[in-house]
Amino acid sequence: MGAANKWSDTAVLVIDMQKEFVDPAMGSLAFLAGGEAIPPAVTQAVELARERGIFVVWVVREHDPDGRDVELFRRRFYSGGKGPAMKASQGAAMADGLVFKEEDYKLVKTRFSSCFATNLDSLLKTSGIKNLVVVGVQTPNCVRQTVFDAVALDYEKITVIVDATAAANPEIHIANVRHEEHWGGDTNLGRLGSSGLIVLHASTNETSIGLDVWFFREKKNMVGFISI
Repeated sequence: MGAANKWSDTAVLVIDMQKEFVDPAMGSLAFLAGGEAIPPAVTQAVELARERGIFVVWVVREHDPDGRDVELFRRRFYSGGKGPAMKASQGAAMADGLVFKEEDYKLVKTRFSSCFATNLDSLLKTSGIKNLVVVGVQTPNCVRQTVFDAVALDYEKITVIVDATAAANPEIHIANVRHEEHWGGDTNLGRLGSSGLIVLHASTNETSIGLDVWFFREKKNMVGFISI
């Protein structure tokens, strides 16, 4: 079976990998120090996804200069036509090395979840997508809320690539990894290894919530999902 057929029901969500959030040269209040190191891993994940015919969705924030479409608690950062990730601003551009291609899809969100008040679920379902792989920033907010909503929307397998996601600092990232591990029960992790994108899977145990959600725990004797 060709790669395009094998992976036609899988999509990669690349969340908020914009200069505003991961490029220190921007000097932005929204910069996440933990995100500075992950663009190469995200690039690797995207490139491998394309090789396998996996649908790539770039999820971004693009806000009005007056902040009318941003969360209430963030509006104080918008005044005088300035604010994080404004439409057409340098900060809203993708981080260096991350490039859209014609077959990709760009989705604009204005809240933590990629699913909230967007057409993402409709896009994925009409494209035959059942499984999601998530990379990007940041773990406790947009990554986590997107994954939780994807669970509620009945996606079958949801994988977070641990070393292609990040938070403001490693401590926050790890704390959320542990929270997801506790929430998901007998769950697993995905990592980018030297041989490419490796995502590991073992079914949930009887004491877990019973959903086939793949997260962050490294285990032995797992079956490869995206591994070659």
